[in-house]
Amino acid sequence: MLIILKHGAGQVEIETIVAEIQRVGYRPHVSQGENTTLVGAIGKGPTPELLEHFRALPEVAEVIPISKPYKLASLEVQPKPSVISWPTGSTGGNAFMVAAGPCGVESREQILTAARFVKRHGAQMLRGGAFKPRTSPYSYQGMGREGLELLVEARAETGLPIVTEVLSPEQVELVAHHADMLQIGARNAQNFALLQAVGETNKPVMLKRGMSMTLEEFLMSAEYVLSRGNLKVILVERGIRTFEKATRFTLDVSAVPVLKSWTHLPVWIDPSHAAGKRDYVTALALAGVAAGADGIIVETHPEPEKALSDAAQQLHEHEFALLMKKVRAILPAVGKQMVGGLELA
Repeated sequence: MLIILKHGAGQVEIETIVAEIQRVGYRPHVSQGENTTLVGAIGKGPTPELLEHFRALPEVAEVIPISKPYKLASLEVQPKPSVISWPTGSTGGNAFMVAAGPCGVESREQILTAARFVKRHGAQMLRGGAFKPRTSPYSYQGMGREGLELLVEARAETGLPIVTEVLSPEQVELVAHHADMLQIGARNAQNFALLQAVGETNKPVMLKRGMSMTLEEFLMSAEYVLSRGNLKVILVERGIRTFEKATRFTLDVSAVPVLKSWTHLPVWIDPSHAAGKRDYVTALALAGVAAGADGIIVETHPEPEKALSDAAQQLHEHEFALLMKKVRAILPAVGKQMVGGLELA
């Protein structure tokens, strides 16, 4: 249920309601606006008697049952868009971010070169996989801990925060120690033990949509993270499996406006995995921006033809530079802006 406090409610009133929510066995979630304070009470469906109990409290203006199964992700709990920030930029609301870098960390020279040029062209975050979940057990699996340490070195030189994938609950502590955001890939989008584990960290989580997930299932996966106390989740549409074989997956651009009408969480696009071919990446990225996405995550490599994973979909530096130029041209038309991400001299 959603509890709307009376106008002018202060910290004492908020604490009173929070304590009462906890007393009856629910979990509180406070959202404070300029004029209104909302307190979500998360748990099993409230009884009519419980709704009336909270309506009768002197601090309460109204109590609304939450109809969505994804409680904390719902706009009913938090009507305003969530904004997640790093020193280099923010995402959510009117703030747009770009994360870019190679599919996998392959060497010190490769990741440092990529970090330098993605920053030079305006990216606000560096992506790179230290642990790689691959369809084939014989494909490149990443550098592991050494890859994480190289990402940390790239961050130290460029100032870019890093996002990298975590594959299992046992890896969460290690990856969270090194990374600024934890990525949950499409193959792990319904690994509920992993979702709960990252939900118990204080690091933002980038959750990619599973290749066969409905949007409601996607939000229910996000709910696993949110329900453990971590409210910093970014949803990423990365393409779904359809009958079409011209691209690696089919980018569901409609997911952007639909999700933004259902949830306060930032919504990003991953054009690289949807396309599977670098020739289509820029067009799909721009489609996502035009649809209202809050960010994009793009694969780019100093020498894509020599990449050890996903070589066909990684952009050359000049292609990434052109993509960034086009993204900047579209952002004002959709009421968004990139904050931070200062270019290297």
